[in-house]
Amino acid sequence: MRALLSLTMMLAASQLAAQSHDDHQHQTSPEQHDPHAGHDMAEPAKPASPGPAMETPPPPAAGSGPPRAADAIWGAEAMRASRKELRRTHGDFPVFWFQGDRLEAQVREGADVYLWDIQGYYGGPTTRLWFKSEGEGTFGSAPEDAEVQALYAKAFAPFWDVQAGIRHDIAGPDTTHAVIGVQGLTPYMFEIDAALFLSHRGDLTARIEGEIDQRITQRLILQPRIEANLSAQDIAPLGIGAGLDQIEIGARLRYEIAREFAPYIGIEQSWRTGRSADFVRARGEDPSTTSFVVGLRFWF
Repeated sequence: MRALLSLTMMLAASQLAAQSHDDHQHQTSPEQHDPHAGHDMAEPAKPASPGPAMETPPPPAAGSGPPRAADAIWGAEAMRASRKELRRTHGDFPVFWFQGDRLEAQVREGADVYLWDIQGYYGGPTTRLWFKSEGEGTFGSAPEDAEVQALYAKAFAPFWDVQAGIRHDIAGPDTTHAVIGVQGLTPYMFEIDAALFLSHRGDLTARIEGEIDQRITQRLILQPRIEANLSAQDIAPLGIGAGLDQIEIGARLRYEIAREFAPYIGIEQSWRTGRSADFVRARGEDPSTTSFVVGLRFWF
């Protein structure tokens, strides 16, 4: 009897275990029914504030006070002199500047020569009165070529002026020219000075100068330079031929003892071309000249 009871209990336990296993096999998780289960289904973030237009507007009293804070404390009358001084020292005020670009002696085959090239201006950042002078001559004699210019300049772009005025030749045939040109600084720091000259006799000539400072050290500077002179016609009294009259290419190495004071040495090659070369040969001179130069550059 006991054996029969034990067998019955074992069969019941076995059926319960089998049913529990079947229930476990047929039970499914939420992930099996919902393909999106396990993914973040949170709502997208709300956009940020749309900007100042939706913010709280300023109060009506804003901006009703004096336009300058100092006026609110000291009064507009007390601050007027201070503002006038500020405009004078930081605005469109005139200054004077003068530069001796080239004051030099040129040692060449034959007669040695002296040369000067100076310029300066008086005025503000956008309008100025320029003056320029250059010339040369053989040591021990009067200048062979010399000129002075007076020009009015107006800025038309950053670092660029348009210039107009007169030029008068004070050596050689007495000649007065009308002048128009540009002067300024190109990208990569090339300084350019270009001008057209129309003489009172109707002769049209042009000059283009370019130079750049190549800093070797804080005080030692190499300055390559090129100058070209052109003419629209032959000018026999001046020995100038039509086309490219003369071209000069040189380099000067200067040492700035002070920023405003720098002696230099250098070399320059000059060519007269075309009809100008013919005029030079007719005088018994060489149209090609090599010069060793020593000089001084200063400004204040």
